[in-house]
Amino acid sequence: MKTRGPLLFSALVLVFALFAAVNPTATPPGDAPSIILKTMLTNLQTYHYQPTDIDDAFSERVYDQYLNDLDGARLFFTQDDIDAFAPYRTLIDDESKAGEYTFYNLVQEHWTAALDKTESWYEELLAEPFDLAKSGSFKDRDENSGWAADDAELKQYWHDYMKRDLLSQIVDKREEMAKDTTGAVQPSLDSLEVEYRGKILERYHDWFKRMREMKPSVKTSQYLNSMTAVFDPHTSYFRPKDKESFDIRFSGRLEGIGATLQTDDEYTKVTSVVVGGPAWKGKELKEDDIIMGVRQKGEEMVDIKGMQLEDVVDKIRGKKGTVVSLKVKKPDGTIRDISIERDIIIIDDTYAKSLIIDDNVGGEKIGYISLPSFYADFQNDDGRFSAKDVAAELDKLKAQNVDGIILDLRNNGGGSLRDVVDMTGFFIPEGPVVQVAGRNMDKEILEDKDRRVQYDGPVVVLVNQYSASASEILAAALQDYNRAVIVGSTSTFGKGTVQRFIDMDRTISGHNDIKPLGTVKLTMQKFYRIDGGSTQLRGVVPDIILPDSRSLLETGEKEQSAPLAWSEIEPAKYSQDVYRIRNIDELKARSASRVENSPTFTRIQQNAERVKRQRDRDTYPLALTDFEELQRATRTEAEMYDDLFEDVVNPGVLNLQVDLEPILSDESKTARNDDFKKSVSKDVYIREAVSIVEDMIKLEGK
Repeated sequence: MKTRGPLLFSALVLVFALFAAVNPTATPPGDAPSIILKTMLTNLQTYHYQPTDIDDAFSERVYDQYLNDLDGARLFFTQDDIDAFAPYRTLIDDESKAGEYTFYNLVQEHWTAALDKTESWYEELLAEPFDLAKSGSFKDRDENSGWAADDAELKQYWHDYMKRDLLSQIVDKREEMAKDTTGAVQPSLDSLEVEYRGKILERYHDWFKRMREMKPSVKTSQYLNSMTAVFDPHTSYFRPKDKESFDIRFSGRLEGIGATLQTDDEYTKVTSVVVGGPAWKGKELKEDDIIMGVRQKGEEMVDIKGMQLEDVVDKIRGKKGTVVSLKVKKPDGTIRDISIERDIIIIDDTYAKSLIIDDNVGGEKIGYISLPSFYADFQNDDGRFSAKDVAAELDKLKAQNVDGIILDLRNNGGGSLRDVVDMTGFFIPEGPVVQVAGRNMDKEILEDKDRRVQYDGPVVVLVNQYSASASEILAAALQDYNRAVIVGSTSTFGKGTVQRFIDMDRTISGHNDIKPLGTVKLTMQKFYRIDGGSTQLRGVVPDIILPDSRSLLETGEKEQSAPLAWSEIEPAKYSQDVYRIRNIDELKARSASRVENSPTFTRIQQNAERVKRQRDRDTYPLALTDFEELQRATRTEAEMYDDLFEDVVNPGVLNLQVDLEPILSDESKTARNDDFKKSVSKDVYIREAVSIVEDMIKLEGK
């Protein structure tokens, strides 16, 4: 295992050193929201890779961003509202510098009025039957659409919006009824209209209730993030609660009872129980239970009626070994007190895991490693790191004498920069992995300095359009070194920037009464391939491109708001002699031949065209017969591709013997493992990757 350098820590130390140079004792005046706003902007302008001037142009962009974030579907504001906002279009910069929220407060006033108005509309419209036979059409609006001219136009839009919703539900139910062979009496169209109109009313009541009860800090955070979005898509403000949630996702672990919750009327409902967690082991708390109260050990039961979900979660989460008691209403109406000892919940689906594919076609034994993210847990002494885990999987696979490795980075959005540098080093003796440069183009080359090579055989890296950031660093480096064959969709995501977290409490002194202020995640550097190019916007283009059902959709960094531009720098000096791809043209030709002759890949390409048509559709008929015909045609076409991934194409999928004991000792792990193996066995992309590895072995003589 290679030595872990404190890359993320040293980056933060550097940031704090810069704070000292600026003037850490300078404290902006004002209340908490004002201080948060001014401190956030100061940090952005001081440390962002490409700071934006806080001027009229900034103001105009924030103005558009905030209104689109708030009402991108054009359901609430009319042109009258926009006219009222217009004088502030070039004033937000001045307000922000002063820590003022005049524009925000004005928009919130209009937002509350819009909720009152549209709530009365939907209640009125849903009180009467819709004329399902009446023709017409409905066109979806989005942030590129204009605003309704007046209330009459907006109310008509709401009518058509809800009718489209109603038609969709009725048509779905009628299709379900058509398949019923029991002979049961089916409801009439009129009764279906009444039933689903009532369900829409109930759903909209819940929706509006959530909007009205949204915490002020959440609303303010949305406004602040309309400012951070002007800098680049990956710069954002995190409330303390948001940062806590981010850390949990990044580390793959949390302390609590292991249940997923959602607001249900005035209380909190259990929507699922994490298999293997404390609640699951206790076997008392179940899905659909309603939590009515929470009690800590030695304290009184707290009634949570009307409490915000994040506050309920706060009360239920806690340190390992502590006990929380829940007052629970069961679906049958009985009330019970359930005590659960909190524990560490490992979200193991986020961790690296491996299998062996004992191929009965090519006769080779291929190791397969799935890596959902480049996770790193710096918060816990026993925290897990993706590089360390992948090294362990490689060692296990080598012990089984596998003939090649497939590293699956599909849908891996990135993570720890230190871990991706270490991980790339597993396949090369030593040398540069990625170059990073800050706003002054002060270049740093991050290198693998350990000559040890964990794996020296053939490697295929699987990627897709959602492989981003750290995934792109690894894929690009192994491609530049000519060390692995990169296989996947037309390009990866195209995120070529590095972010750091800045705890705003550390940037100003005093104000302990209003801290914590929150955290800013901001882009401080770009990363560059060792050949000098960048993955920013362009991503990594695989050596071998495979058909993908989403290949015709516009996705990736280039579709985000305010992405940084592509650029390049001088290449680093690099080489490796462990394993070189010498027959890439032949590998491409063999793969292309298999894909061309594959009925599945042919259908995937056809499905991509269907998906594109579906994504582009924005207009729908409003007469039941026309809508039903459209829905039937759409569903029939979609069903043609339902079986795309139903056939077993990798029959020899096996667990490593060393993994079996912990898997079989826990029924929850057994169930998840069975699902994992099943998905791999039916994955045509893994099937093609196996074939490519086997071609590499034959062509390279390895």
